[in-house]
Amino acid sequence: MPRMAFHIAGDPAADQVLDEHPFAVVVGMMLDQQYGMEHAFRGGHKVLTRFGTLDPAAIADADPDEFTAMASTPPAIHRFPGSMAKRLQELAALVVERYDGDVTRLWTEATSGRDLLKRVQELPGFGRQKAQIFVALLAKQLGVRPEGWEAAAGDYALDGYRSVADVVDGDTLLKVREFKQAKKAEAKARG
Repeated sequence: MPRMAFHIAGDPAADQVLDEHPFAVVVGMMLDQQYGMEHAFRGGHKVLTRFGTLDPAAIADADPDEFTAMASTPPAIHRFPGSMAKRLQELAALVVERYDGDVTRLWTEATSGRDLLKRVQELPGFGRQKAQIFVALLAKQLGVRPEGWEAAAGDYALDGYRSVADVVDGDTLLKVREFKQAKKAEAKARG
């Protein structure tokens, strides 16, 4: 199914890396934690330009200290570059071990939405909510829609501006940010 190009990172070069390297999309989602989503989705571009590849095997096999130093070079891949560099190497190792280095097998071999959600939750740093958001992102932006994906993604499958799955340009990025801020305000008001 054809899809539009990514416009999540807010940087044409970083968005092009997302378009060309499926592993960069998973990396961006992993980094989308206590960090601005557009910055998180620039992570793959930073790794590619500094490390020279987004090959999961090369990342998994990299010297941990050298990889952390690369990830920490300003602008760092995350506000917590050390822990995220380690998690990124763990993610790459899992992709090599389970999917022979082909991250697309994570979703192309899923037998249902429930199976896809389960597979995504096995990734380092992917709790249930992040996994649901990623299932929605796969469906909405890559056309990956195994039977039952809507139920697996929960409310993130709905139309609207709930998550990074709904970001297709600068305007939708602002709408998602507003939605998240409103949810945080609601939660704070409930105490």
